[in-house]
Amino acid sequence: MTATTRVTDIHVVADSTGDTGTRVARATQAQFPGHDVRVVRHPRLHTTQGLDDVVAQLRRDPASAVVFCTVVDDALRSRVLDACAALGVPCADLLAPALDAFSARTGAQPARVVQPVGLAADYFDRIHAMEFAVANDDGHLTDGLDEAQVVLVGASRTGKTPLSMYLGYLGYPTANIPLVPGVAPPPELFAAERWKVVGLTIDPERLLEIRQRRVHAMGAAGHGGGGLGGYADLARIHDELDEVSRLQRRLGCPVLDTTALALEEAAGRVVELVTARRRALAPDDAPQPAGDDAPATPQPGPADRRRAGPSAATAADHEEQP
Repeated sequence: MTATTRVTDIHVVADSTGDTGTRVARATQAQFPGHDVRVVRHPRLHTTQGLDDVVAQLRRDPASAVVFCTVVDDALRSRVLDACAALGVPCADLLAPALDAFSARTGAQPARVVQPVGLAADYFDRIHAMEFAVANDDGHLTDGLDEAQVVLVGASRTGKTPLSMYLGYLGYPTANIPLVPGVAPPPELFAAERWKVVGLTIDPERLLEIRQRRVHAMGAAGHGGGGLGGYADLARIHDELDEVSRLQRRLGCPVLDTTALALEEAAGRVVELVTARRRALAPDDAPQPAGDDAPATPQPGPADRRRAGPSAATAADHEEQP
């Protein structure tokens, strides 16, 4: 695709927060990587005066504008659609197809009343899962592993912490434990139910690159990794990953290579592995995760890994922050 220098403004017109339209706008933007897109949010529009202000903005440069509308009030929604038609601005009425489909099935009509949707029934469960991930990060098992639905194990800087936090956001209480050569894992790890445990690994050269950046950020670049016990030495990294692999085999856990997996993709794979193993090993055990947003992505093949490529933020990339 040939890149364009023109900025396309996606105007999210909403009578609530505009979060729904903004998420769709971001998803749309991701499908047009060669285009410069700016998302302009116009939330809480409850009057014609407020809507007229938005129309005035559109009128200044209609050729670069697209409107995503999530207004539920019929009169205001019609006004948005009419204004866009008059200006020649493409408009996506995001809620109409969903409401029409539900009405067709149930025979009921939408209330057309602005309702907050931010606090779903599982909101506090998700908050608890995120708090659990923070409290049980990097081997600090504040709450033990009984409550955990996922336990990530791997060498340092393989993406355990960001992946734990993201899984917590999805509603999975997650603990992560570093496997360090010469240091015995906590006994709780071997007592944990097998279906919870997922190992992480990474390409040695990629891990070296990440650790070198970490060393530099810590101001220890002059040691070349040798002064940190071989932390950023390639030969030592190969040995370390070999020993970690032996520990993961002792645990009998599946191992996920995070080298080229985006954070969301890695989370989807972890969820798949844990779910399948839970059904096989403990079908009547463990509660379901808090939310219904857990990704259900298939296992990526080589083409998927190449597509993630250098431009996608992998789980390990998020670990690079000092």
